[in-house]
Amino acid sequence: MTMMSPVAPVSCRRELFSLVVSCLLWVSSGELEAQVVLAPSAPQVGSSNTVSADPPVPRPRTTPCTVQLFQNLEFADFNIKPFSYTPPRGCPGPWAKVVFTADFTVTAGRQFDRTAKFFLGGVNIYFGTTAEPRASLSPSWHVESDVTDLSALFRSAQNGFANIGNFVGVSAGVTYTGIIFANAQLEFYPATAPRGDRATRAPDVVIGLQGDGDGTTLNTTGSQLTKTLTLPTNVESAYLDVIAQSQSSDEFWYLCVPDELAAALQSCGSTGFRETEVSIDGQPAGVAPVYPWIYTGGIDPFLWEPIPGVQTLNFKPYRVDLTPFAGLLSDGEHHTVALNVFNANNYFIATATLLLHTDPGAARVVGSVVRNELAAWPSPKVTKNVTIGSNADANGSVIVASERQYEITGYVKTSHGIVETTVRQSLSFENSQNFTINATTYIQDLAQSTTVNSKTITRGIFSVTEDDRKLSYPLTIHFGQTTNSDGSLSVNTIAKQSYLAEDVRRFDGFTLSAEETSNNVSSADTLSFNSAGARTGNTGSSSQDYFTKDSRGRCYSRTLTSVNSVLTGSKDGGRCSR
Repeated sequence: MTMMSPVAPVSCRRELFSLVVSCLLWVSSGELEAQVVLAPSAPQVGSSNTVSADPPVPRPRTTPCTVQLFQNLEFADFNIKPFSYTPPRGCPGPWAKVVFTADFTVTAGRQFDRTAKFFLGGVNIYFGTTAEPRASLSPSWHVESDVTDLSALFRSAQNGFANIGNFVGVSAGVTYTGIIFANAQLEFYPATAPRGDRATRAPDVVIGLQGDGDGTTLNTTGSQLTKTLTLPTNVESAYLDVIAQSQSSDEFWYLCVPDELAAALQSCGSTGFRETEVSIDGQPAGVAPVYPWIYTGGIDPFLWEPIPGVQTLNFKPYRVDLTPFAGLLSDGEHHTVALNVFNANNYFIATATLLLHTDPGAARVVGSVVRNELAAWPSPKVTKNVTIGSNADANGSVIVASERQYEITGYVKTSHGIVETTVRQSLSFENSQNFTINATTYIQDLAQSTTVNSKTITRGIFSVTEDDRKLSYPLTIHFGQTTNSDGSLSVNTIAKQSYLAEDVRRFDGFTLSAEETSNNVSSADTLSFNSAGARTGNTGSSSQDYFTKDSRGRCYSRTLTSVNSVLTGSKDGGRCSR
């Protein structure tokens, strides 16, 4: 049975609608006046230094208070580096915005890409990977993120740590010399209402889910990152920001095949499908698709020099809406929030952050989940059409596909009436691979699509708010290796990946805000090897196109191009002028 909220007479609802929309539009126009979107510093054409078209975080016009978390911190081992944090003096919250920034460099030499994770008070504030150096290239780069939703964390002194595990020395006869250095800081922008820089309504409670210091290793389906909590008794809404990073045998999970074909197709197992599952007290609560991040050493390192893949240096978490469970989470009992990765095959690193909004007008709210259609596990369909010859030849295709549709509805009785929340989500995934394998040729072609359509409907006493989100993660990879008659090799790789997002918020059918984002990276490289296996050269090119625009008139566009690891072009604003 579905519990429906009381509905006011139409005339009453329309009067309230006019008042609320006028207020919201005024706030929006104030934010538009106060927010600044500036293009990052112009990339240096002719350079091989790491460069990204990603935009900076829009900032208010006020002068921020800055807190340095650490400076010139050295990472040359696998020890966790502690640091301390004290809230900014003379800049008390609530803040209009909080921005995290970090700058990295790796000394020239030999080094792998490394995972970078920064935590404060047990909460992840940054997750990404590093660029690889070369003998004559010491890459440096800058990242930043809007961390205003973590404001509750920043109100008190906290201990934190940075972890970039990095080996410097000799291993298996190979010397690794690249040392990583990093600076990190937080910028706090004071609220100056009523002029326009209003304090953002950030979550009231922020809790990190972590294990083993800075994350949990998920080796197989069912291995979990869990945390048992007793939460405030007045939770109105809840969200979980999820990051699941593929590692080791799972690093190239999108190129994996069914176990029984892994040896013949010279690939990893567990198929090319992964998905993150979220549960509360063992009850399915949400799904987070796994983004196919490719690190700067991935497949062919020259693909990502100087332009890394999508989000490679700064991962974007996926937000799972847990608001239908707000009534359950507010009952004063212990609750266990958990996540795991379906088909994990050694291994994923997972971390998550629980964000809670509480009811300031009530010490306790009550409510429950009234509908939950989410199954605990997906049911992917695998189609195999592969012929394996007597000489280890193999030809054919492998397809794995998954479709998920579900609805979860819950309600809470708050100080401002009954609020019912419905989360409807449709997820579609397909990974299609074609193989040609014989004595002189190895070809693997991948076409993968991940799409998510989400709608959250919030019904109050007098209004209905709808939040629509569409996400798409297309990925194509061509890998072709040819052995020539003289024993030399040619390896050609083409990779294209994207992050596409559309967000629309409506109030009683009236569009309050809309935003679209597209981030596309295309890379191609051909490696040449002599008959002894030594690399004799490479030829490649790459590009990145980043575009974002919202209904307030803000627009950002940058396109980068490179040839043979050298930046050849940078153009700003091209798509904004259309």
